[in-house]
Amino acid sequence: MKMMTRLTLLLALVLIPTVALAAGGGGHADSGALMKDYIYRVIDFAIIAGILWYFTRKPIANGLKGRSEKIAADLAEAKQLKEEAEAKFAEYDAKLTKANDEIEDLTKAIKKEALQEHDRILTDAAAAAAKIREEAGKTAEQEIARARAALRKEASQLAVSLAEELVGKNLTKEDQARLVDEYLQKVGELH
Repeated sequence: MKMMTRLTLLLALVLIPTVALAAGGGGHADSGALMKDYIYRVIDFAIIAGILWYFTRKPIANGLKGRSEKIAADLAEAKQLKEEAEAKFAEYDAKLTKANDEIEDLTKAIKKEALQEHDRILTDAAAAAAKIREEAGKTAEQEIARARAALRKEASQLAVSLAEELVGKNLTKEDQARLVDEYLQKVGELH
């Protein structure tokens, strides 16, 4: 392919001046002399081009080869960087997916724990309310018992004072002597 392109270029370089010369319409000069002059010029050009090609072919080839190797190295490096980037992307994508899964699991766990805490708080509150009711009932019973005891004491004191008053008014000395005798007889019978 390269050879074909070079050949076409060389042919174009040789034929274009010939066509231009032929289109000139011939002037006062001899066309044979012009052709001879043209051929010498083409030969001079070919010799100069050949010399240039001979001396510059290796440096140009080396330069192109170096450039080609650099491009190949750059492409290899770019390919390696691309693979590394894709690997990093896959790693970060996996980490992100894992993080999303962990966040979802944590959210579920937190909701579950919150519901359990809610239920525990309600259970504790119900138990505390029952304990408060029980203690209030005991306290009320104790207060009622104290009030009854106080009322009994007051009633007994009132009954004793009324009895003393009644006895003081209604009991005579004779009744008193008779009661003492009855008491002594009963005590004597017990011994």
